[in-house]
Amino acid sequence: MSLRKEKWRESLFAYLFLLPSLVLFGIFIFYPMLRSFYFSLHLTDPRGRIAHFVGLENFVNLFQDPNFYGSLRVTILFMLLTVPTCIAISTVMAALTNNKMRGMKSFQWIFSMPVVVSVATGSTIWLLLYHPSIGMFNYFLSLLGIDPIFWLASTDWALISVSLVTIWMNIGFAYIVILGGMKSISQDIYESAMIDGSGPFYSFFRITLPLLSPTYFFLTIVSIIGSFQAFGQIYILTRGGPSRSTNVIVFDIYQEAFINFQFGTASAKALVLFAIILVLTILQFRFGEKKVHYQ
Repeated sequence: MSLRKEKWRESLFAYLFLLPSLVLFGIFIFYPMLRSFYFSLHLTDPRGRIAHFVGLENFVNLFQDPNFYGSLRVTILFMLLTVPTCIAISTVMAALTNNKMRGMKSFQWIFSMPVVVSVATGSTIWLLLYHPSIGMFNYFLSLLGIDPIFWLASTDWALISVSLVTIWMNIGFAYIVILGGMKSISQDIYESAMIDGSGPFYSFFRITLPLLSPTYFFLTIVSIIGSFQAFGQIYILTRGGPSRSTNVIVFDIYQEAFINFQFGTASAKALVLFAIILVLTILQFRFGEKKVHYQ
């Protein structure tokens, strides 16, 4: 058998193995994306049927809508509140449990638990905790003589409250990823540093954190994308209120499509959100990967 036929045969087998994944991607990702682009060029009736071709008018109206920029501002603020805080807390938790002391396995299991809790379940639990009259948070505040806080009904506290829920829900995944990154660092490096007189704090900041840069790079990208796609906790806790203070882009898209039945405008917003996430990801690869130190 010639070399060319052998390569053709290997390529054929490769595409055959990829075919199920390509079919699933085509059905659930590529086709909906093309369909969204088609809808974004039209106006639709309440049943989602094409009513009128408008070209780029939906996009023009979108960029002239102050509510869209308000949703974008809320989304960015939500991202800034959740992503760095979640990664920082997870780093501390991983550093405290990355040893072989007795009982550490139990703590690792406890710290990982939020990853198995669904968004609906976690949000419902926190909804009860935030309740203004029977919630545990206001009960503890009353013991300290502090007036109750309307966590989800106040424009000052609503976004912070939703961010706390999001941090708690994402912290399990971030903790597992960072702890795995710490365990992958060779102990020989720490032993050499100890011989040179390096203490635990110096080793952590000068060895552990730099060698965790690939882990942080991956986690930052995934977390930012996740923050721009947040929906479940917003829907259950605040529904975008009060006064649109928690109205992130994805919830705005949901309202436009399934409350106002403007599927064309909602598709335009979804494509703009896709473009924003794509640009942010490219920028992170372009500038952030330069600071990644591989072993």
